[in-house]
Amino acid sequence: QVKVVESGGGSVQAGGSLRLSCVAYGYIRSTLCMGWFRQAPGKEREGVAGIDDDGSTTYADSVKGRFTCSKGNAKTNMVYLQMNSLKPEDTGVYYCAADLCRTKYTEYADFVQDDFSYWGQGTQVTVSV
Repeated sequence: QVKVVESGGGSVQAGGSLRLSCVAYGYIRSTLCMGWFRQAPGKEREGVAGIDDDGSTTYADSVKGRFTCSKGNAKTNMVYLQMNSLKPEDTGVYYCAADLCRTKYTEYADFVQDDFSYWGQGTQVTVSV
């Protein structure tokens, strides 16, 4: 059974940094697409960053240049989201998702929520002014 677990959320002032971590347990293969999504109060969940099985990444325009998505050890299904220069509008619950890749991430439009079957419980990120 696959289980996705995130960690690393918290509260920070604007301009600060946080690093989120995520592990997908239960996969035998380590060739997964993994991604980060977030949901702000009163808003729909949106894609933040994704990484495919080749290590190609894609980002929402709102986080480009500030967030970096990377994979951990090649033998583990671990992914990180380094968030720098945080803004109050980055506040929300951040979810990690994982699944076998259906496509390569050559552009943001390739990063689709419905392609992910396995989701973490979410971790809160709060950025204050």
